[in-house]
Amino acid sequence: MKMQELRSLSNDDLKVKEKSLKEELFKLNLQRYEGRVEKPHLFSLVKRDIARIKTILNEKKEK
Repeated sequence: MKMQELRSLSNDDLKVKEKSLKEELFKLNLQRYEGRVEKPHLFSLVKRDIARIKTILNEKKEK
């Protein structure tokens, strides 16, 4: 997701989005351990999105 899209969301929406991304990362890790990852590039994309959301939440907390 783009940073502008994330910044327009409320804190609650960001937390829900973060939770769903963490669940997706968990499912990807399960696939990794089973040895059947179809799209390994998704690991870095999901982790990056989680980091973006955490950054925005911290920015909003400081204000």
